[in-house]
Amino acid sequence: MQSAHLLGRKTGADMPVVASGKGVWLTDTSGKTYLDASGGAAVSPLGHSHPGAIAAAKAQLDKIAFAHTGFFTSEPAEELGERLAALAPKSLSKVYPVSGGSEAVEAAIKLARQYFLEIGQSSRRHVIARWQSYHGNTLGALAAGGNRWRRGQFEPMLSGAMSHIAPCHYWRFGHRGESEGDYARRVADELETRILELGPDNVAAFIAEPVVGATMGAVPAPPEYFGRIRRICDKYGVLLILDEVMCGSGRTGSFFAFEQEDVVPDIVTLAKGIGAGVQPLGVMMLSDSIYHAIASGSGFFQHGHTYMGHPVACATGVAVLDAIEKENLIENVRDKGKKLRSALDAQFGQHPHIGDIRGRGLFLGLELVEDKDTKAAFDPARQINGKIKKAAMDQGLICYPGGGTIDGRLGDHVLLAPPYILEDEHIPLIVERLAVAIETALDAR
Repeated sequence: MQSAHLLGRKTGADMPVVASGKGVWLTDTSGKTYLDASGGAAVSPLGHSHPGAIAAAKAQLDKIAFAHTGFFTSEPAEELGERLAALAPKSLSKVYPVSGGSEAVEAAIKLARQYFLEIGQSSRRHVIARWQSYHGNTLGALAAGGNRWRRGQFEPMLSGAMSHIAPCHYWRFGHRGESEGDYARRVADELETRILELGPDNVAAFIAEPVVGATMGAVPAPPEYFGRIRRICDKYGVLLILDEVMCGSGRTGSFFAFEQEDVVPDIVTLAKGIGAGVQPLGVMMLSDSIYHAIASGSGFFQHGHTYMGHPVACATGVAVLDAIEKENLIENVRDKGKKLRSALDAQFGQHPHIGDIRGRGLFLGLELVEDKDTKAAFDPARQINGKIKKAAMDQGLICYPGGGTIDGRLGDHVLLAPPYILEDEHIPLIVERLAVAIETALDAR
């Protein structure tokens, strides 16, 4: 039971108390075990209690836990930068470590603005994003995001410099008879329309998730989409920021999700998986051209957080990269992702209330519908997603259901993001337990 003195995510919540974790399993203080099929919120690529990540954090604690980056750099931070730069395209070689995804996105938005000040284009202040996206919970990141439910009560405090275009979800929003390619071009072209409306000299950046995570449930764009987005950005001198806080670090079957889009962003953000849940860690990576604009101008990025570049967090990040490489985990993501997707298709492909099964690698989503033919959503008052979460936990399964999939109010989905160490034997357990949870939620009134 939650402490009377702790403000949690929900007041009065009666949650189990976690006691331990090993591999894909978590155990509460009553001894009940849970298969963690979502890593909480796609946070645990190595599972729980990975010995290499734990040892790296402990070893760094024995050396130095913290020194402020206004005075020192550290060996783990320098090594993390080297390792990430080696994984990235050559043009994307500068690394800015922070403590989480919201911080990484805040840094990206502020960097975009400062870049244009450095090169003498001070009118560029607008950032364009997409509805049904999510970029973090701090005010700047929340303003950029298009999750209407999360934005709602804070709307009066959100920056008017943020603008939004349509999401990219072909199954849900494609017109009857419209091909994937035609749909991708149509919604991508909304970016050009919005740039022209705001004035090309006034737009600094476009930000998007390559595979949309929590808000829509593992939705990738059609193949043509991001290539067209990149060309539009280039045409008008707009920076392309890709938010890979949830879908990056190997989650979709390549270290950077954008590798599968055949584009290179100007800025990319990582978090969640890069720290593997062992330490809070986020990263912003930026292009050499942005870096050199600042280095040859003011020489100072006017931003910063107390715990940025934290030595223990960075040492953990290096250990995560070691594990991903030495244990061939991205290959396992591809293999187990295909097998999990196949098992989900077999179990739910003909289900009358599962409209779409999608995703990449070990980042998969199922969208629930009341009517499969019309794609009509359930009445939000039924709270289908919340009931699935509870029923899944009763079954000993952790998944990540969400609501407002369609427009911030309507729509239910389930997101799966199991650890990269997933084994074949875990797949039927996930599918069987999820099937019971979904049926339990649908039967509840």
